[in-house]
Amino acid sequence: MNKDFDNWNEDKKRLHDRVSIPFSNTREVWWCSLGINIGVEIDGKNENYERPVLILKVFNKEMLWVVPLTSKPKSNKFYFKILYGEGNESYVILSQSRILSAKRLIRKIDRLPEETFKKIIIKFKNQL
Repeated sequence: MNKDFDNWNEDKKRLHDRVSIPFSNTREVWWCSLGINIGVEIDGKNENYERPVLILKVFNKEMLWVVPLTSKPKSNKFYFKILYGEGNESYVILSQSRILSAKRLIRKIDRLPEETFKKIIIKFKNQL
């Protein structure tokens, strides 16, 4: 697969210079500029190299711990099925958790119910 790292690098520079940082909370699902990554690291898509992510923890206004989501079903211990927004079925990819700058957040989609989030955290802890 051919990846346009040069174009992503230009977008990444703009993200880095971004002044306003969106306010976010744990349990929220956001569109996020994940960019183009290396090897098996999941990429963003479309013009903003974006993908939905679930915020696991907000460390401070600039640093988040997230897991990306995918619409492609997979049945293994690293995927957890959720519904968000207006019935969007998605899968949390536990094996792809990462720390990100809040500058990468684009727009909020939804906030997961506490019970669903607790199930994800339990499943995540069981993988450690």
